[in-house]
Amino acid sequence: FHLRTCAAKLRPLTASQTVKTFSQNRPAAARTFQQIRCYSAPVAAEPFLSGTSSNYVEEMYCAWLENPKSVHKDSMAWTSLTSTRFSTCPPPLSSGDRNQHFLCGRSSVGWRFEEFLQRKWSSEKRFGLEGCEVLIPALKTIIDKSSENGVDYVIMGMPHRGRLNVLANVIRKELEQIFCQFDSKLEAADEGSGDVKYHLGMYHRRINRVTDRNITLSLVANPSHLEAADPVVMGKTKAEQFYCGDTEGKKVMSILLHGDAAFAGQGIVYETFHLSDLPSYTTHGTVHVVVNNQIGFTTDPRMARSSPYPTDVARVVNAPIFHVNSDDPEAVMYVCKVAAEWRSTFHKDVVVDLVCYRRNGHNEMDEPMFTQPLMYKQIRKQKPVLQKYAELLVSQGVVNQPEYEEEISKYDKICEEAFARSKDEKILHIKHWLDSPWPGFFTLDGQPRSMSCPSTGLTEDILTHIGNVASSVPVENFTIHGGLSRILKTRGEMVKNRTVDWALAEYMAFGSLLKEGIHIRLSGQDVERGTFSHRHHVLHDQNVDKRTCIPMNHLWPNQAPYTVCNSSLSEYGVLGFELGFAMASPNALVLWEAQFGDFHNTAQCIIDQFICPGQAKWVRQNGIVLLLPHGMEGMGPEHSSARPERFLQMCNDDPDVLPDLKEANFDINQLYDCNWVVVNCSTPGNFFHVLRRQILLPFRKPLIIFTPKSLLRHPEARSSFDEMLPGTHFQRVIPEDGPAAQNPENVKRLLFCTGKVYYDLTRERKARDMVGQVAITRIEQLSPFPFDLLLKEVQKYPNAELAWCQEEHKNQGYYDYVKPRLRTTISRAKPVWYAGRDPAAAPATGNKKTHLTELQRLLDTAFDLDVFKSFS
Repeated sequence: FHLRTCAAKLRPLTASQTVKTFSQNRPAAARTFQQIRCYSAPVAAEPFLSGTSSNYVEEMYCAWLENPKSVHKDSMAWTSLTSTRFSTCPPPLSSGDRNQHFLCGRSSVGWRFEEFLQRKWSSEKRFGLEGCEVLIPALKTIIDKSSENGVDYVIMGMPHRGRLNVLANVIRKELEQIFCQFDSKLEAADEGSGDVKYHLGMYHRRINRVTDRNITLSLVANPSHLEAADPVVMGKTKAEQFYCGDTEGKKVMSILLHGDAAFAGQGIVYETFHLSDLPSYTTHGTVHVVVNNQIGFTTDPRMARSSPYPTDVARVVNAPIFHVNSDDPEAVMYVCKVAAEWRSTFHKDVVVDLVCYRRNGHNEMDEPMFTQPLMYKQIRKQKPVLQKYAELLVSQGVVNQPEYEEEISKYDKICEEAFARSKDEKILHIKHWLDSPWPGFFTLDGQPRSMSCPSTGLTEDILTHIGNVASSVPVENFTIHGGLSRILKTRGEMVKNRTVDWALAEYMAFGSLLKEGIHIRLSGQDVERGTFSHRHHVLHDQNVDKRTCIPMNHLWPNQAPYTVCNSSLSEYGVLGFELGFAMASPNALVLWEAQFGDFHNTAQCIIDQFICPGQAKWVRQNGIVLLLPHGMEGMGPEHSSARPERFLQMCNDDPDVLPDLKEANFDINQLYDCNWVVVNCSTPGNFFHVLRRQILLPFRKPLIIFTPKSLLRHPEARSSFDEMLPGTHFQRVIPEDGPAAQNPENVKRLLFCTGKVYYDLTRERKARDMVGQVAITRIEQLSPFPFDLLLKEVQKYPNAELAWCQEEHKNQGYYDYVKPRLRTTISRAKPVWYAGRDPAAAPATGNKKTHLTELQRLLDTAFDLDVFKSFS
């Protein structure tokens, strides 16, 4: 819903004069500007001053709310609320009103905080809030009103601009902890890279002084990539609502802050809005606050968007959009109260557009006069809005000058005292800025409670029970599709034969964790059925519309709930959402599955900026699982590769350093030290184990799994119950167990591989009758690299030459990652040869015949024992 604005006669930066002029000519009770469509200002060279052909900027900066009947809407209740609140909008605060004192005090802290930082660190980047200092009392007003309506947990996301101010004066981070961040001599105490001060998050529980109720505030850490944190905040909010049983969003809510250029320009904003009302993604309303300083770095509005307003993207979900002049603090507070009330009443998204300006350049070291000289000549003449408001109150006798100056000096003194204390800080603790703590999961000093992992196997009774439920319909009078009946019958036969395929192995991993009280959430495009029609976790009644059944939720009397949800056709937004969901608790298995593995690249920002370096930057562990279907099967360039080379290239281990293989719990320590785990399982049983290990580990790491396509139904891709019983574990390496292993001295070549190509190799080896001459070892866990197990394999076959075989092209896949580590493992005693496709720009060919020719060529290379002799 969009509220029409009205325009003042003067240029944007003389808005306060315009307001004053109008106020002298209107009744005291009415605060609505009369609509004026007279534009006398000359056309200037800069869009900020001249606007578009319709003088957009002049309308926007001086705008006030008028005529709620002009909104776009679909609810009489919505219309009723806005009509009531804005019949005279807003009702003025009477002179001497205690709320004016309160607002003046709140307003002063944001302004003085920026002044203090500028005075102490004039040459430091801090991305100050000057020009929109009203944001601080605005946020406090939203939080106060929400707390009054029952909210006790607010999760926030915001860009860098004003972040330190929000941390100090809204979240209430200790000032000395902020000030010490400016000390270049401060030593880092935590492992990892850390991050700049204006990216860090915070978690704090305190008393709200207005409502006298407890309120928890969490500001999520974010990268420089604007708006990337939006879906992360949504996911974390959804998770907190889920864990506290807040099904209507009455206890937990989110606030998102935006810049005008990013709000209009970044597609992730649109993706996030489209998650806002989906059943498995809704957070029951978010308050969006746009700091509309009418410029993006150096780019004018007319170059930054095609829509009239930066907030127009919110119209796609009929969100109310309140445009308000930030030079009028009382109006801003009124709008923020209405926005909070709207969210509390309708549980829908609402947008507050703070039309303001940016006093400095993009950062404090940037010169804005290069590109907006006229605009910044005007800005230089402006007093800070909150200073003007205080002077107005003094002139009206609401406060006297000594009281005002005392309020200012009081906060200045607090800052000076904190600055003095900050000099005592010698070590920087990023963990003190953690935005999502997990109470009770780690020790008090943040360490794992153990460095071991129990067996991930299960008793046969549990496996059988889960298998029986997976192959049945646990609801009476429920008619399923005939084809699905055959699938369930096949599952039942496998259970009787004590075997599992890929879908059944996943079912057993999930079902067993649910029994142990672990919530599981599986999300992504088409995950309920599965892209390849293998999963079928949601059954649909063929005779009753919308009647469904999730057998996984019928396994045990007191099991944890299982959430499986088809997502919107979004990767960036949905993966960010699931990452945020996984942040909230370590006792949940949160999985995102790509429809095809290569589709993850449209979510690359979440992978590169959050998942891969998240712990290093923000000391924040996360156990999210990415399921990426992968395999060269003649389906063309776009449906083949999940780009494993990219994930492996971002692993933080050193290929040239052999770790201490005698270290106790070597495999667990490796997992603890890595930034994420990358696996490509070749058996359903190992897939089962790695999913269970993800939860049974005493810490959390992201898990990247390259999942199969053709192996989902491959007759040889089966695992016995024996591989999943108590005492069994995930196998990082699956060694050769055929005739070659019986007589290792006779083996001429040891092939290393991973994933599906193993089945191509074994078929070809059998056809060539070379089962005694060629051994095949599968590397199931690629990172952390299993140096210890591979060293044993190499030593077992002393006369064998070593070769890495993959179905991907040479410049892709795993070769560049595996080769140097294998060489390090054997102290570079032997070469590691390559058998696979030649380098190529595309991941795969689109021609079926070419695909088969390439496959046969790599198999010929793998089993031609003379092929590498000319290179020796």
